[in-house]
Amino acid sequence: MAEPIIEDSIDVNASPEAVWSVISDLKRMGEWSPQCKKMVVLGGDVRQGARTVNLNRRGPLFWPTSAKVVTFDPNREIAFRIAENHTVWSYRIDQTEGGVRVTETRTAKDGKTTAVSAFLVDKVFGGNDSFEDELREGIRETLGKIKRAAESV
Repeated sequence: MAEPIIEDSIDVNASPEAVWSVISDLKRMGEWSPQCKKMVVLGGDVRQGARTVNLNRRGPLFWPTSAKVVTFDPNREIAFRIAENHTVWSYRIDQTEGGVRVTETRTAKDGKTTAVSAFLVDKVFGGNDSFEDELREGIRETLGKIKRAAESV
């Protein structure tokens, strides 16, 4: 079973608009994420309902996924649902005294993913615990890169 929620946050010395310009540009996800190497937004614009085709990598393994933007609230939150495993990835911006806090969350409703995804994580990716530990580390790395990019805008 998957962790229902994997989440981390980082404080960013930037405006919500600067952070939004980074996190809402899904075409640049490959710059931030250590696992998602490329997101192609179908139809051009990132918006509610937009669909993406993604290329992921872990070591020598590559695999495609697709997603749909399920939350699009400018300067506040963007989220997309992965079709293949039904997880939702979100980035939320909360105002703080010195800037903003960005929270990245991977949600698996009721701790469940699809049977195919659970099988592949167990048999190909070395098991759920190590895979999700890697996701946690990846979230921290992604947030650090988002912070650096937003603070340099």
